[in-house]
Amino acid sequence: MTKELVHPATVLLDAQGGAQRLPVCDHYSGVEARMRKSLQLQAEMMQEFGTCVFDVTLDCEDGAPVGQEAEHARLVVELANGAAQGARVAARVHAVEHAHFQADMDIIAGGAADKLCHIMIPKVESVDDVIKAEAALQRATDKRVPLHVLIESPAAVQQAFDIAAHPAVQSISFGLMDFVSAHGGAIPASAMTAQGQFEHPLVVRAKLEIAAACHAHGKVPSHCVVTEFKNPDALGACAQKASRELGYTRMWSIHPDQIRPILRAFAPAEDEVLQAAQILTSAAVQNWAPISFGGVLHDRASYRYFWQLLERAHQTGQVLPVEVQPWFAPASIR
Repeated sequence: MTKELVHPATVLLDAQGGAQRLPVCDHYSGVEARMRKSLQLQAEMMQEFGTCVFDVTLDCEDGAPVGQEAEHARLVVELANGAAQGARVAARVHAVEHAHFQADMDIIAGGAADKLCHIMIPKVESVDDVIKAEAALQRATDKRVPLHVLIESPAAVQQAFDIAAHPAVQSISFGLMDFVSAHGGAIPASAMTAQGQFEHPLVVRAKLEIAAACHAHGKVPSHCVVTEFKNPDALGACAQKASRELGYTRMWSIHPDQIRPILRAFAPAEDEVLQAAQILTSAAVQNWAPISFGGVLHDRASYRYFWQLLERAHQTGQVLPVEVQPWFAPASIR
């Protein structure tokens, strides 16, 4: 490929989904030893793949021992500031109504804003909670840190489109277990399992609402956990369903063994990557005018799809066809 070819990002910027350049896996850990191991694994896989293929979210909500919230928050700051160059490190703070929420934001955002890729806000019920979180962030730092929010109740699902529309929100995650529990026994416990969460209509409806809300506003829908972490086949099947059937572009991991199956499930197939590379390089030669490829007409509407597919391949650590690799060189990334 010659340097004269125009980079896709310069001509396809109006493609919705520009915010969806996040790693497909968000790995959570809250115990100190596991947080340190997660960051070490992230650094090792950055060396392996040449890019950061998953986020590490350091957990203050479920990870902080009761009564030691401030100490735990300071540990998160230490770990975030000590992370490897190029690492993507986030923090989950307490919910906005929790007594330690503002202290979490003051300590973590105040001490590590430059290193954080985002802050996760759990138990968000409405836009008002997002506004409170944004105000707390602004009090703690003048740096802009994206907010990710966790929707965990049927009332919050009803507000998903309004929440996704808020400019501070970059991603919405679905909290499966709290969502099921919020129904007072009307949804069986089986709906919290790997298979059952894709079968109960109310759970599937909630997942679809969140995904639709995110895509309507160019935000990232992040799929919930699979608690059967010793069953990689079940995890892989869930990740594929979330990606291929429900429109999710990201998923939580709660055990290191879940990271690679998530990467594989969210990665495009090799033949899809090859086709995308061929179509886009042919389009670039024609200065992004419409082309015929394999007897099918393509123009910027389909170019956007294939460019996003190549981005996802890069995010999941796949080796890209040599002709498109210059588009992903550090100096070329937009």
